[in-house]
Amino acid sequence: MDSLERSLALIRRGTEEILLEEALRKKLMQGRPLRIKAGFDPTAPDLHLGHTVLINKLRQFQDLGHEVLFLIGDFTGMIGDPTGKSATRKPLSREDIQKNAATYQDQIFRILDPERTRVVFNSEWLDELGAAGLIQLAAQHTVARMLERDDFSKRYKSGQPIAIHEFLYPLIQGYDSVALKADVELGGTDQKFNLLVGRQLQELYGQEPQVVITLPILEGLDGVQKMSKSLGNYIGIADPPEEMFGKVMSVSDDLMWRYFELLSFRDMSEIDAWRRSVEEGANPRDIKFELGAELVSRFHGAEQAGKAREAFIARFQRGALPEDIHVLDLACGEAGLLPIANLLKDAQLVASTSEAIRMIRQGAVKIDGVRVDDAQLTCAAGSEHIYQVGKRRFARIRLV
Repeated sequence: MDSLERSLALIRRGTEEILLEEALRKKLMQGRPLRIKAGFDPTAPDLHLGHTVLINKLRQFQDLGHEVLFLIGDFTGMIGDPTGKSATRKPLSREDIQKNAATYQDQIFRILDPERTRVVFNSEWLDELGAAGLIQLAAQHTVARMLERDDFSKRYKSGQPIAIHEFLYPLIQGYDSVALKADVELGGTDQKFNLLVGRQLQELYGQEPQVVITLPILEGLDGVQKMSKSLGNYIGIADPPEEMFGKVMSVSDDLMWRYFELLSFRDMSEIDAWRRSVEEGANPRDIKFELGAELVSRFHGAEQAGKAREAFIARFQRGALPEDIHVLDLACGEAGLLPIANLLKDAQLVASTSEAIRMIRQGAVKIDGVRVDDAQLTCAAGSEHIYQVGKRRFARIRLV
């Protein structure tokens, strides 16, 4: 396999779509460093592993010799990305955005190479665009085209309001690509419409259109909904080492492979060999140790990863838990989900769902040693974990 094909194979790993791959091939053959753009609106102060799916891909491009344009949407954050939303988002203040943006810059260089990264803020060119420029930009798109977007279409058909400024968001994101002369833009699958607007605008402004690469949305610890801090199913890259390791170990055995593909830097041949070993009878827990150690090492260093692993083993394999933990199967029903409060009640770890909610709010409920702080958490069929309420109530529960 020649260097071009090796590069393409690495870029394809974990991606959903490359639009258009032939255009990407031609860009790579030009022999110059490409400008790889990805935008993040600083809507929360901390990044989680769901964000790093895209950041990991940026690092892979850097390893291939290309330049990353890490765009912080301090201007677009004041609009609020309407993607996937059933109602207008509340815009953030400039002060909140600046505060969150500062934490992003501290966190991204745990993955990205600072020497091949340009951190840019879209207020640099959008503040200068002005009202006249914004009107000219708006003239490049039609309302009918905007309503082709799935979330806008659903809201329009159901009578949910769509604010005019929400129509501007895809155009402004697309204009970012014009301002940066991006060769490639990365985004989640839910961003496809916005990314394609960037291609269209670049053509209108006389530029070679960017290649669009979409990446999957990473499921959270529940294995169903996307990783989100608001849903409480996330692993934060600033989480303490032991907490991060414990959360990784709580991932279901099936979901573990998706985390390996999207989050690990290990070669896929090694991951495939591990998968075959599990199929032949190896304990998936031992493979999950490798994933936990890699991720904790990335964000906290190898020494802390080793300590986190030893602490986990001490809790779960050296008598820190009772030897006679009750094991039971619980049915999730047709939806394949069971709310945590119902799970604890059905397992007779609490007397009622109200007691379960109260214990969660008191910080007295743990899953595989990790404290649960979200009383609305849902648990997915196919998972198997140790649930603990207080100091003395334990159960190993398989959800079917």
